[in-house]
Amino acid sequence: MVVAGLSSPVLLASLLALVGVCSARSDAPRGVAVGFVFDPKAKCEPPCEHGGVCIRNNTCFCSRGYEGETCQYANCYPKCKNGGACLRPGKCRCRPGYGGRYCHKVTCDGGCWNGGDCIAVNGVAKCICPSSWTGSKCQEAICPQGCRNGGICMAPGICSCPEGWLGGACHTAVCSKPCLNGGKCISPDKCRCRPPFSGPQCEERKKSH
Repeated sequence: MVVAGLSSPVLLASLLALVGVCSARSDAPRGVAVGFVFDPKAKCEPPCEHGGVCIRNNTCFCSRGYEGETCQYANCYPKCKNGGACLRPGKCRCRPGYGGRYCHKVTCDGGCWNGGDCIAVNGVAKCICPSSWTGSKCQEAICPQGCRNGGICMAPGICSCPEGWLGGACHTAVCSKPCLNGGKCISPDKCRCRPPFSGPQCEERKKSH
């Protein structure tokens, strides 16, 4: 049996197998329903797409993975989630913030750093950060004590201090030469002296008149 107009060997084999259900000799009851009546002279306008076969006028038999009147729609199973669109069988095009074969995974652009979790918040992918990190990717450490005098928070609770400052919050000034006579280092290489002393290191005693 030759069927005109078939472009797909797989579909041809499927159709011949279905036709064989009715024509094969068997002890089974006659007249088993095939599901469609195939007309080799049928015409479909617009034509069937994606390898679909016109089985009777304006009726298409679609290849696996396609559906619609002219087999124009790809079919993804399971369905694309989170607003994704089925591009071809088993392939979804995902909205920003979603990934995975069926758009079932929430994805944050660039990922979430330092133990952050990517979740959907009101339909938008967002990094939820541990308590010691912040920023769009959890890339910024939090120093609860603050970093003073130009210090930068490099890791949770740890400040990187500019030259001349020390301490957890960069709050302790460093004087390369010690302050004498009870003086206190108040900024890099600057002493605050107790009376009656003065001078760069509080080494001079004021003379009383």
